[in-house]
Amino acid sequence: QVQLVESGGGLVQAGGSLRLSCAASGPTFSSYTMAWFRQAPGKERGFVAGISPSGGGTSYADSVKGRFTISRDNAKNTGYLQMNSLKPEDTAVYYCATRQGVAVMRSPTAYNYWGQGTQVTVSS
Repeated sequence: QVQLVESGGGLVQAGGSLRLSCAASGPTFSSYTMAWFRQAPGKERGFVAGISPSGGGTSYADSVKGRFTISRDNAKNTGYLQMNSLKPEDTAVYYCATRQGVAVMRSPTAYNYWGQGTQVTVSS
């Protein structure tokens, strides 16, 4: 059983930056693909970014490419999402999720474990 806890969300002005963290319990974090998803009110949960177990492979949604960077530190059992040049449309609850295997999948149904989410609000 993997437990995930996100942190780092908050209120920021447009153009600002935030860094989200996802702390994982258990000894097998390094064998799991990790991803970030987000969900705004009235919208479906959507893929933001994903990273392979080794960190060698990453994938991004077009809407965040060039602004967000996903990374991980397997020694610390922690994943990160650095968010720069934030826009009001980035406002959402952000979730981290993990799945066994090396493929970065974009569907939320592919992920077995989820955190509780952290709110990110970007003001204009």
